[in-house]
Amino acid sequence: MTNSVSAADIDDKALLQELVAWVEIETPSHDAHAVNRLVDRVGGLAKSASLDVERLPGTLGLGDILTVRSPRAEGSNEKSVLVLAHFDTVHAHGVIAKQLPLRRDGDKLYGPGIYDMKSGALMALEALKIAVARGSRMPVDLVFVPDEEIGSLSSRAYMERLAASAGYTLVVEPARDGGKIVIARKGVAMYDITIRGRASHAGTRPQDGRSAIRAAARLVLDLEALNDAERGITVSVGTIQGGTGRNTIPAECRMQVDVRVPDDKAAAEITAGIEAMKPVDPDITFEITGQMNRPPFAQSADGVKLFDTAAEIAAKLGITLEGVVTGGGSDGNFTAALGVPTLDGLGADGAGAHTFDEHIFVSSLAPRTALLANLMMSLEPK
Repeated sequence: MTNSVSAADIDDKALLQELVAWVEIETPSHDAHAVNRLVDRVGGLAKSASLDVERLPGTLGLGDILTVRSPRAEGSNEKSVLVLAHFDTVHAHGVIAKQLPLRRDGDKLYGPGIYDMKSGALMALEALKIAVARGSRMPVDLVFVPDEEIGSLSSRAYMERLAASAGYTLVVEPARDGGKIVIARKGVAMYDITIRGRASHAGTRPQDGRSAIRAAARLVLDLEALNDAERGITVSVGTIQGGTGRNTIPAECRMQVDVRVPDDKAAAEITAGIEAMKPVDPDITFEITGQMNRPPFAQSADGVKLFDTAAEIAAKLGITLEGVVTGGGSDGNFTAALGVPTLDGLGADGAGAHTFDEHIFVSSLAPRTALLANLMMSLEPK
């Protein structure tokens, strides 16, 4: 296998200039208008590069879905390389002016969403332009979704539909820990639980009350008991709210629960266990809502072959590629669960995702864009 694209072929100054423009457009997930400003810009760039562009109107009050495709014959049913990216960020409007200003410090470039994942999204577009210009063995579909950070509620079905005709999936979420890519991810479940008891005066009639907070405290311990470090299962109560005042036996308490599981067996076991939990006190009720949000992404035999191909390409670019398993979910969970060989974490190297220290290493942009382009050009139908 011969790489035809090197880091020297990437115009990193132009790439950096465009990345700054993307970061300056703040795109919180729930602001459809803000996300669509970036959709406008990227759609225009893709059209100017003679790429095929499809824009699907947003649903659920969220932004639009933008798909950029390599040109192909009308009616073509070839398997594609599916590349997944997202435009939305966890950061609220105004963060770029206050807590996380766009600034450069040596090799580090800071800004909201720059690492997770506007850099990777831009790198994918640039790589696609190069792959089309130089010739790829398979057609490429690059999908930008508006809602990955909140669970891809409006875009999951569309991505899964494209995955049905994909030979491979490349996900340009950020690299980890010095450039490692993601070869597997835990599945994610989210639950909201409401505990209801009975209010009473804490001083004069405490015996009449049924404390929802006390029941919640017991439930927290039952949930946390499901943790199994050896199996890679984590169950965490992230928030809890209840009661109306110091002198009132609380009638209601609410909690949010996060679950991470390594495989389908653990997913079925833990979700069934949570959904079957019952209060000890017959005067207390539990309302448990939620489900698996992202299925486990386990590395398949074909996934191993895909990693080996990427590692060989990377080595010729001077990159020693390492794979890691992470507890965080991504849209790659959806495609991997459908049996599509999936590689994740192919975006820029950096750190500080979802924090006010978010940054990329500028030096990673060119070589990793070259890696993406060579991957798009090298992958062949199975």
